[in-house]
Amino acid sequence: MSGFVLRHARLARTHPERVAIAWVDDATVVVRDGKVVAVGAGGLPGVDVSGLRELDARGALVTPGLVDAHTHAWFLGDRATEFCARAAGASYLELAKLGGGIAATVRATRTGSAEQRRERARLRLRRLAGQGVTTVEAKSGYGLSVELELAALEELSALRDPELPRLSTTLLAAHAIPPECTTPESRRDWLTRVTDELTPEVAGRGLAERVDIFVEQSAYTADEARQVAASARRSGLGLHMHVDQLTAGRGAELAAELGAQAVAHLERVGDEGIAALAKAGVVAVLLPTATLAAREPAYAPARRLLEAGVRPALATNLNPGTAPTESTALMFFLAAVGLQLTPEESLWAATRGGALALGLPQAGLVEPGCPADLVLWNCADAAHLAYHAAINHVRLVWREGRLIVDRTESAEADCDGML
Repeated sequence: MSGFVLRHARLARTHPERVAIAWVDDATVVVRDGKVVAVGAGGLPGVDVSGLRELDARGALVTPGLVDAHTHAWFLGDRATEFCARAAGASYLELAKLGGGIAATVRATRTGSAEQRRERARLRLRRLAGQGVTTVEAKSGYGLSVELELAALEELSALRDPELPRLSTTLLAAHAIPPECTTPESRRDWLTRVTDELTPEVAGRGLAERVDIFVEQSAYTADEARQVAASARRSGLGLHMHVDQLTAGRGAELAAELGAQAVAHLERVGDEGIAALAKAGVVAVLLPTATLAAREPAYAPARRLLEAGVRPALATNLNPGTAPTESTALMFFLAAVGLQLTPEESLWAATRGGALALGLPQAGLVEPGCPADLVLWNCADAAHLAYHAAINHVRLVWREGRLIVDRTESAEADCDGML
């Protein structure tokens, strides 16, 4: 048998359903064969720990592994030129109309090889692991052809590696209109291929757990989203949606109507949309890094969402345009200063909230029987994850009891000990 005993931790035990954390001081976590077998305060004297390695957290923070529930990790190229244009005042929609935005990344991704795309995605997953992430949702969406959307999910599937974060994959063929679809007829033909050909094949081959749809002026309409959602439902796939990011399009109401499991962005959601999400039990995936980089005038109304009973997830939105970063440290900082979430709320959203968004019943928890996905941080309190701005506090990361990241020396240098 393999495993370890982690003693003297300040443990964050996330509630399975409510946005709440129970703090356990001088906690012990017992891990055997990839699972948590016991957890609690003190030494757990009645628990068999024979043959297990002993580790001393020395009062440092231990949390579930982070669940990054929204990334676009599969792409080639960069959009640094657009970044500079936005810094000079150009809007996302203006750049999209000029052939930038998603279309620019589609062009770059189409010109590369499968090996290039796969290895760039591998590097991004490795960086996310180094930021405390043990589960990653990764989307297609930069191929925008049947062949390349399938290739995206195949190449992501090739990255299912115990040394990397666990992957949960999403078909995002309805990300943008393919650049070659310049007429209403060609647009309809593409949508038909997505609904009648691509989605059933992805489901039949087990290449994705869900579909995603970007509903926006520069992307897909509500009626088109209904067609894609119906295809996903027929194929047995779940539904995520990008809504109410750049314009107030009643996307939240649409997501509730269509039975989405989670919606992302919500910077411009209104009170009726918030009420609809709460009633339907849709998880709100909040992406503050994208709000900052896209120079949006306001962050998603996180406090109003929580007060209405909407459960939050917090994600990096790693992508080449509006969130070109794997930094969960930056994400936590912006969640505090932009979304106005407390560090405890952010931690719950980045762990258990992400798990609920992805439909993973045992992720984001440190409980007996759950996979031993754990992070030992180089601080004693969740407040430092946000407060010490954009500094990576990760010391050790385990996925299913396997140590996949060891930043002991660099974490101490970065964080000045325990602050």
